[in-house]
Amino acid sequence: MVRVFVYGVHVLAAAVVVCGGAGCSVKRIAINSLADTLAASGDVFASDEDPELIRDAVPFSLKTIETLLEEAPDHQGLLLSACSGFTQYAYAFVQTDADLIESTDYLQAEALRDRARKLYLRARGYCLRGLELEQDGIERQLMTRPEGSLAWAEVEDVPLLYWSGASWGAAIALSLDMPEIAADLPAVRVLVDRALELDESFEKGAIHDVLLVLESLPETMGGSMARARQHFERAVELAGGQSAVTFVTMAESVSVAEQNRAEFEQLLERALAIDPDEDRPTRLANLIAQKRARHLLERVDDLFLD
Repeated sequence: MVRVFVYGVHVLAAAVVVCGGAGCSVKRIAINSLADTLAASGDVFASDEDPELIRDAVPFSLKTIETLLEEAPDHQGLLLSACSGFTQYAYAFVQTDADLIESTDYLQAEALRDRARKLYLRARGYCLRGLELEQDGIERQLMTRPEGSLAWAEVEDVPLLYWSGASWGAAIALSLDMPEIAADLPAVRVLVDRALELDESFEKGAIHDVLLVLESLPETMGGSMARARQHFERAVELAGGQSAVTFVTMAESVSVAEQNRAEFEQLLERALAIDPDEDRPTRLANLIAQKRARHLLERVDDLFLD
């Protein structure tokens, strides 16, 4: 972040020289240049080996992005960064914390889940703003007539489609008892299905991870354990078996629901066997997933009847 700030100072100085008395907006040039830099800085966090350092650093980064969006509200890179950033922060450091303390402090866990839900919805708002820039009226269409509403989307829109579906779907997963939120599930499925259709290999199978969660929902909500297993197998294949997130998601979403304790333990052991340093871009995600895996193994007797 210090490096980004210094870069911003240089950009501002350069803008003064270039603009001179021509009447152009020095502030706008500086803001857009800094916004471009911030929007492209996500890999620094993803490759870090210290989750607690990132826990402390991310809120400042997210608030900086929101501040810049006040000045550059149509900056697609910032909108995507805000959407993905709030989604990842909510899952890694808020919802996960809730799950870790649930057995000892249920009320605090529920408070954290409520906060996570609000962060997911905040993230969704930024993604929907980005989609509106691409297709006017798309938010209303997704809410009312989702089928066929994304026919216009192309490969370059996949990140926005994916994070829209991931943030919205995560909010729904925490709101199954809130019809006003859960009713939007068809929109989530359309977003994720279109992303899958355009680029199945996005982020080494991340789209299949989201579909794994969606298919593990009750059949009354359109879920299918058989399809969930298919998405799991494909996600493992696309990630070369090096995504701890996929194994933990499968264990939590399918093995627990089917009360398959042996599979549950096997999946979590596979997650823990992954070396996070093997793939720097996914190091942080793997470290957080492994922390979750260890906690789940400690609670195995609480999760299975037999």
